[in-house]
Amino acid sequence: MQGRMLGLGAFLLAAMAQAAEPARDVISSAADREAVAVTVYNDDLALVKERRRVDLPPGPARLSLREVAAQMRPETALLRAVGGQPLRLIEQNFDFDLLTPQKLLEKYVGREVTVIRSHPTSGEDRRERATVLAAGEGTVLRFADRIETGVPGRLAFDSVPANLRERPTLSVLLEAAGGKQTVELSYLSGGLSWKADYVANLTTDGKSLDLNGWVTLTNRSGTGFDNATLQLVAGTVNRVRAPEQRVYAMSAPAPGAKSMQATQEALMDYHLYSFEQATSIADNQTKQLALLSASAVPVRREYLLAGNDWYYRERYAQSGQKLKPAVFLEFDNKGGQLGKPLPAGIVRVYARDSKGAAQFVGEDRIAHTAKNEKLKLRLGEAFDITAERRQTGYRKIADNVSESSWRIDLRNAKDEAVSVKIQEPLPGEWEIVQESQKHDKDSARSASWDVAVPQGGAAILEYTVRVRW
Repeated sequence: MQGRMLGLGAFLLAAMAQAAEPARDVISSAADREAVAVTVYNDDLALVKERRRVDLPPGPARLSLREVAAQMRPETALLRAVGGQPLRLIEQNFDFDLLTPQKLLEKYVGREVTVIRSHPTSGEDRRERATVLAAGEGTVLRFADRIETGVPGRLAFDSVPANLRERPTLSVLLEAAGGKQTVELSYLSGGLSWKADYVANLTTDGKSLDLNGWVTLTNRSGTGFDNATLQLVAGTVNRVRAPEQRVYAMSAPAPGAKSMQATQEALMDYHLYSFEQATSIADNQTKQLALLSASAVPVRREYLLAGNDWYYRERYAQSGQKLKPAVFLEFDNKGGQLGKPLPAGIVRVYARDSKGAAQFVGEDRIAHTAKNEKLKLRLGEAFDITAERRQTGYRKIADNVSESSWRIDLRNAKDEAVSVKIQEPLPGEWEIVQESQKHDKDSARSASWDVAVPQGGAAILEYTVRVRW
C-alpha cells in the first residue's frame, strides 16, 4: 500500500513539473511555407490555406505564425498537423497591433524612455531619462525637475513590448511530441476581392463580336502570397456581418495582366473558377488574370424607345418632345466558345472605324449569367435615329377611365434600314382600341411595336389606348 502511495505521489509530482514547464517560443515566417491556396469570393472575403514546416520542441510551445493576413478573422483559424503526431491546442492569440513609432510611444505610457538631444554646435549627444505621461493627441514627458510637452529630441526605448509585432502574427499555445512536422493553417480573411471585366470587339459589319474576360484581383489583406494556388467563387454567399475590422492598406499599383485561362465547375449553387498555374499575389496589389476567350459570337442590335405609364393618366403636357432611342447589343451565352457561367462584371464594347482602329462605343454591367441565358448590353443613345412623340387626343370617359391617342414619328439618317422597338408601359387595365400596326403584348403591363424605318427615311406609329385604373 505504501509503495502504491509513493508511486502515485511520484506521478503527481511529474505531472505538476510538466504543467509548470514554461512554453518555449517557436517562430515561423513565410519562408517556412510549403504550399499556399487562396479561394477568393466576390464580397471582400477569402479562404486562405497554407502548409508550413516547423520544428516543435516536445511539450508546451508557443508557435508564432508570422505574415498571416492582417484582416484575418481569428475565430475562423484552424491549425492541424499533416501526418506525424497530432497537436493539442490550448489557446491562440491574433496580434495585429503592428509596430509603428506612435504605437511604440503609446505602449510606453507610464514607463521611462531616454531623450537624446544633440548640441547645436558641437553635435555632442546629451541623454536624459523621462517618464511618458501621455502619447495620444500629443506627447507629455516628466523629467526629474520638470514636465515638457512635445518630443524635445530623439527617443530611445529599452525594448519592444511583446504585444507589438512588426508583422501580423497568429500565436498558438500547443503541446506536441516534438520534431519537425508539417502543419496546415486555414482561416477566413477580409481584404481580398475580385471582379470580372470583359472586352467585346465588334466585327466591321457589327454582326458578331470577340469576347475576352479578365479577373481583376485586389489584395489589401496585409500580407502577400507567393506561388499560391488560386480559386475564385462567383455567387452571393450569405455572411453574418461583424463589426468592421482594421484595414492596413495602401493604394494599389497599376494592374499587370497574365495570360492564364481558368477552368470552372459547379460548387453547390455557386461556380468555382480555378487557375492551374500558381500565381503570386503581393500585398497592396491589383493584378489581372485571363478568365475566358470566345470569338465570332453572333450579336443582335436593338433600338428601343421606352415610354412611361403616367402618360396615359392625364393630358400630356410635353407634346412634340424630341427623343433618342437607346442602343442595345444582345447575344446568347451558348454555343461555340461560350455556353459557360459568366461572373458579374462590366462589359466594354469596341467597334472598328474606317481605318480599322478600335473605338470605344459603350459599356454596361452584367449580373451573374448562367449558360444558355441572354445578355443585353445598353451602349448609349442612337445619334442618327430621332423620335417625336405627340398626344393627338384625350378624353375622360369616367372617373377612373380615360382614352388617349398618340403619334410617334421616327426618322432615320443612317445608311441602312433599321427597326425601332417602341415599348409602352401601360397602367391598370388597358386596351388598344386603334393602331396603325399590330402590337405585341409583352406582359400585363406592357405593349410594344417593332417599327421598320427605311434608310434615310421616316415612319409613323399611331395608336389609341383606353385605360382603367
